[in-house]
Amino acid sequence: MRPKLELLDKALIERILGEAFQLLQDPGVRVAPYVEDLLRAAGIVVKDGVAHIPEALARNLIELVPRGFCLYDRLGNPAVHYAGDNVHFDPGSSCLNILDPKTQEARPAMAADLARLVQVAEMLPQFAAQSTAMVCNDVPQEIGDWYRLFIVLWHSEKPVITGAFSASSLHTFIDLLAIESGGLQNLREHPRAIFDVCPSPPLNWSEFASQNLVDLARAGIPTEIVSMPLAGATAPVTLAGSVVQHAAECISGITIHQLAQPGAPIVWGGAPAIFDMRSGKTPMGAIETVMLDLACIQVGKYLGLPTHAYLVAGDGRVVDAQVAMESGISTTLGALAGINMISGAGMLDFLACHSIEKLVIDAEAIASAQRLIEGIQPRGTSLAVDMFTQTGLQGDFLKLKETRALFRKEQHFPSSLIDRGLPAMDNSSDILERARNRVDELVANYERRPLSPELEQELSAFAQRESKLAGLQGLPGIVSPEFVHEPNLTK
Repeated sequence: MRPKLELLDKALIERILGEAFQLLQDPGVRVAPYVEDLLRAAGIVVKDGVAHIPEALARNLIELVPRGFCLYDRLGNPAVHYAGDNVHFDPGSSCLNILDPKTQEARPAMAADLARLVQVAEMLPQFAAQSTAMVCNDVPQEIGDWYRLFIVLWHSEKPVITGAFSASSLHTFIDLLAIESGGLQNLREHPRAIFDVCPSPPLNWSEFASQNLVDLARAGIPTEIVSMPLAGATAPVTLAGSVVQHAAECISGITIHQLAQPGAPIVWGGAPAIFDMRSGKTPMGAIETVMLDLACIQVGKYLGLPTHAYLVAGDGRVVDAQVAMESGISTTLGALAGINMISGAGMLDFLACHSIEKLVIDAEAIASAQRLIEGIQPRGTSLAVDMFTQTGLQGDFLKLKETRALFRKEQHFPSSLIDRGLPAMDNSSDILERARNRVDELVANYERRPLSPELEQELSAFAQRESKLAGLQGLPGIVSPEFVHEPNLTK
């Protein structure tokens, strides 16, 4: 039996959905002019920029959403399966800062930092996907949006969780992905990336977000709604009330998306949080924030939809016991909830900062959570009797062939980051020091596998051309940090 965690009963889920559909009618959802004609053509009343969406239409469009789909790696293999209770993890996204491993202080993230994080995540099997994890502060702002994706595609073969900061840059993202995939049709058939699209709470789809929904749907590229109600600030203070708002925002996004292209893949996701009345912060490590995520996901699962949430983050400013506690709890609870994609690993300081050292620590918590949801399985013709028949009351189970055959299936063995008292372990070091060493080890063992020469040349030429137009010399983050301004694109 696979262990599973649910917070809502059926009656409460139905009540949440009932009120969400009421909100879609009255007061309705603010929408951008970009989608008004699309909505009116479906019979939706749009007045003064507010759409009033009928429940029957919304429910019909929800039924068109695929109940599952895959993201593919560079080689065309399915690597992430959004469906059912499948659970995958990726690093958190779009941080402005990185925690410097030497000074333990936050500083602006650079392209070389993002490249290093991608290389580490590429080496860790706990991460099924990459993310455009950091904003590169050494790259001009006008190209910085798509440049994050370029760095990830250059260094990684895994699928990518990403998102554009502007409607104009979205098409550059798609161009990059199409180059790497060998064309738009290949990208449509074997999508390498999924794009986060965020409504503005409460119940507002901006021009930028609306255009993203429509353009991604028509391009056949998977979309992930990231609804972010803040309980007590931009959403009702009660957890149940915030879940209602989250549901209404997701359903309205699905309505726009499916009207643009029926059957296009889209995910019920988000990053809800409580609003701390004492500090004015949005604590991602608070247990109520985790409860919000789990409840919102349960509503999406009730509708049969693929799911996403933001967890595995801590709110402290350094990698310490508080951050480890908060991240570990949400990692485990998220896995037990069967969330298809869990973003947030490596993040701290209320999602403002990334730490590569935290990323490798989080990977150990993820591995334990993955072992947990495998559950306890019967193995062999008996559970214990046959082994007792061989050992009697002597208890020498170490000598049994069953022990040798089964211990690796029963036990998860963490990396040397976790102190299990191994003889070769330096017991004088703390986990942060071991994490630094682990990061160095992973980067040293990372080997980039290039694209085909033709695609490599096309991808690099595209990036060089666009970068020069923005005044950027070289391609930061594409080679080792000491040569970031003298890129060797054949390395």
